[in-house]
Amino acid sequence: MSLMQSLLGGGQQGLIGLDISSSAVKLLELSRRGDSYRVETYAIEPLPPDAVADKQIVDPKVVGECIARAVNRAGTRTTHAALAVSGASVITKVIQMQASLSELDMEEQIKVEADQYIPYAIDEVALDFQVLGDSDAANVDVLLAACRKEQVEQRCAALEIAGLTPRVVDIENHALQNSSLFLQHQMPDAGHGKTIALIDMGATTTSVLVLHDLQSVYTREQSFGGRQLTDDISRYYGITVEEAAKAKRFNSLPDDYVFNVLTPFVADMGQQIDRSLQFFFASSSQHTQIDQIILAGGCAEIAGVDRSIQEQLKIPTVVAKPFAHMSISPKAKPSQLARDSASLLIACGLAFRAFDPN
Repeated sequence: MSLMQSLLGGGQQGLIGLDISSSAVKLLELSRRGDSYRVETYAIEPLPPDAVADKQIVDPKVVGECIARAVNRAGTRTTHAALAVSGASVITKVIQMQASLSELDMEEQIKVEADQYIPYAIDEVALDFQVLGDSDAANVDVLLAACRKEQVEQRCAALEIAGLTPRVVDIENHALQNSSLFLQHQMPDAGHGKTIALIDMGATTTSVLVLHDLQSVYTREQSFGGRQLTDDISRYYGITVEEAAKAKRFNSLPDDYVFNVLTPFVADMGQQIDRSLQFFFASSSQHTQIDQIILAGGCAEIAGVDRSIQEQLKIPTVVAKPFAHMSISPKAKPSQLARDSASLLIACGLAFRAFDPN
């Protein structure tokens, strides 16, 4: 499947998962023996301000240099990578096609009929599809994914500047769903028959993925994240944003910080999550409750945030621990990885593509 340029990709042994967010490059590499997984290497490298805006790469050269530093810090020798484009920049649609068609015939038919599904000219998009399964006796459900070419090309250019070869271009929400396989140990009844809200709250964007019986039933992105806390610190203490970010990172804020700044921000987090869940309930008549919230992203690293959100929303809440049942290579610095693990879900889902045949 390679319509113009593969957007969904396929399995490839020896693959780096590379999450390019608005604030950092996050790299993760997994290996597998039987049913057991191992973290081989990982690194998080901060990005300069404005190198990525609204999850779109503004300066591929700067991002590529940052990726190269992450590769060097991780100490990996793997040169193939999986990366993702933001769900907000991707159009996905499930369509029905004749089950008797070959993959090549499906590709040709989608090319001809693409204007029915996407609002862009075919020569402006990277387009791919994946057969999901039978729709009825004569048809199959096919997932169609389309993204403007420049979104893919900018990411691939940054990887190539870093000396890496892009093998898979995925969608961030799909990567989150893949990573949920490593969170089942935290879910009630391992997620079976349960409705779980996975909330990945990064620097500027919150991604919401609702799973029912481990399958995605709702996704949403909204503009809210940890940078809001940095701005709050800057305003409250009358310091620059750069000084606020540094003080937050090194925990060097005054004693009144928790009560006057952090606690209101966490309350705002809860309101943002509740708002997203209300949108979910309004869109689905089949689901009336959330059995658990799993927090991920940089904001999940705030001490006690799971207890605060649980008390506010009255929903059981935990912080994501995707590597709790994996072995960790000494090269991956286990103690440091434990602190960063909640921020690595998208990178983890991308690294998993090394073992995914689709």
